[in-house]
Amino acid sequence: MHEAGQRRVMAFDFGTRRIGVAVGQEMLGRGEPLTMIAARDGTPDWTQLEKLLHEWRPDLVVVGLPLNMDDSENEMCVRARKFGKRLHGRFHVTVEMVDERLTSYQAKGEVMAAGGSRNYRRDGIDDRAAVLILETWFNQ
Repeated sequence: MHEAGQRRVMAFDFGTRRIGVAVGQEMLGRGEPLTMIAARDGTPDWTQLEKLLHEWRPDLVVVGLPLNMDDSENEMCVRARKFGKRLHGRFHVTVEMVDERLTSYQAKGEVMAAGGSRNYRRDGIDDRAAVLILETWFNQ
């Protein structure tokens, strides 16, 4: 475990069909997209998650919390919190939740600006959204 300011952090953009994953170094304050994991109604391939956690060995995990614009919680917040609790329970990692409002919207804008596909359902933006969640956490 590295000390604060030196930690490797992994972020997750929880979704019912896909979960975006990003990693970054706290000292640099930047994240990089890693992958997107398929999910069935919010349930990921836990073996694939275990491999990622084992390979990257993050000191901390951040999970996006999709709050409503008025700060209230919704059903996806409940599911994202449950996902965070399962990560902690299964893999004994420290998990923090971070406000992820508008990260998917911002990620779509970045993909369009770079000339990427607008078929988000097929191609996904979840790994880019995870980068934005991670960088939000770094900037708090």
